[in-house]
Amino acid sequence: MTTFDEKLHNYADLAVRKGVNLQEGQTLFISAPITSASFVRLLAEKAYDTGAKNVHVDWVDEALTRIKYDKAPQEAFQEFPQWIARGREELAENGAAFITVKSTDPDLLQGVDQKKIADANKAAGEAMETFRSYIQSDKVSWLVIATPSPGWAKKVYPEDGTEKAEEKLWNAIFKAVRADVEDPAGAWESHDKKLRDKAAVLNERRYSELHYKAPGTDLTVKLPEGHIWVGGGGPNTDGVHFIANMPTEEVFTVPENTGVNGHVTNTKPLNYGGNIIDDFTIHFKDGRITDYSAGEGEETLKNLIETDEGSHFLGEAALVPHSSPISQSGDLFYNTLFDENASNHLAIGSAYAFCLENGADMTKEEKEKHGLNSSITHVDFMIGSAEMDIDGVLPDGSSEPVMRGGEWAEK
Repeated sequence: MTTFDEKLHNYADLAVRKGVNLQEGQTLFISAPITSASFVRLLAEKAYDTGAKNVHVDWVDEALTRIKYDKAPQEAFQEFPQWIARGREELAENGAAFITVKSTDPDLLQGVDQKKIADANKAAGEAMETFRSYIQSDKVSWLVIATPSPGWAKKVYPEDGTEKAEEKLWNAIFKAVRADVEDPAGAWESHDKKLRDKAAVLNERRYSELHYKAPGTDLTVKLPEGHIWVGGGGPNTDGVHFIANMPTEEVFTVPENTGVNGHVTNTKPLNYGGNIIDDFTIHFKDGRITDYSAGEGEETLKNLIETDEGSHFLGEAALVPHSSPISQSGDLFYNTLFDENASNHLAIGSAYAFCLENGADMTKEEKEKHGLNSSITHVDFMIGSAEMDIDGVLPDGSSEPVMRGGEWAEK
């Protein structure tokens, strides 16, 4: 039986060697909460063992974040330190790899003035636009992973004490990232290939449109000419293969930003900016969000949609079978990294340039001309269920099943 320490080492090793696939002499930048300090130290050890030149860590403290929102004046949230943004850009331009460790308490900013949150998100989004473009064009290797925190663990397992909840969440994370199997690296190689094979099948079909049908959902999503389905890992611009999310169970592409029509209803809560948005329906016409409502967090949803012009449109369409391991676990994680890999999902905001032929080499204007959405935000929300059917429209105008009852349709 694999011990906790063995699984922890497996996890760190996967992040460094399979996730960002760190190369000898490369710099690694880690952004992480202070609650994950011991794991970050392990990441640093693995990185140096792999031949890293340097490891830089940017620490985040949720308690300080909450203090700032409670105490700081409004104008403090309307600015973002340019030296932080430029520092990330410089690291990326010099070939660094990036690991972000997530463990946010879903209720961290409950009760906070929504304008402060909206202003802070907008200021950060604008300042980090260049760095985000490096990420979304795969100029660099990057990875998002997660570790438990007391607040997050208690949200997922409210019936347990904090220590037990964190233990259960660690085990759920280990299982989701395949750190608990005998050969984690081999398991990821097999899984990576499976996702890339599924993406290849979808790319062969060349669908011009997807039609989603489910309770509360009737949505058509046009796909631009030259769109590319992506799954598992892929190369950065230097040809180094990396896997951007652990876990990952999705294949995804870009919608044409003016080609979305109908309405869609979420099937899992969305944790956005330390607040929960749930029971929401969004209406689209010619790509643009025209109306929306939410049973919980409607003001937060409003602020998300009104971040900028591009946040009124979609930038991603992702397919995940309802039988994915994370879905079958039965856990609701209140964390998009996990919940998006249990469910079909869409993303409000910017598109990934690598999901279009030659997109990574296009200017912002060229990408927009080809239907790729541009925004300072990118937020996934979950829409899949065992009741969702999806049809794909083929180039000749005929249609065929893509998903039935939340599962891949047989062809």
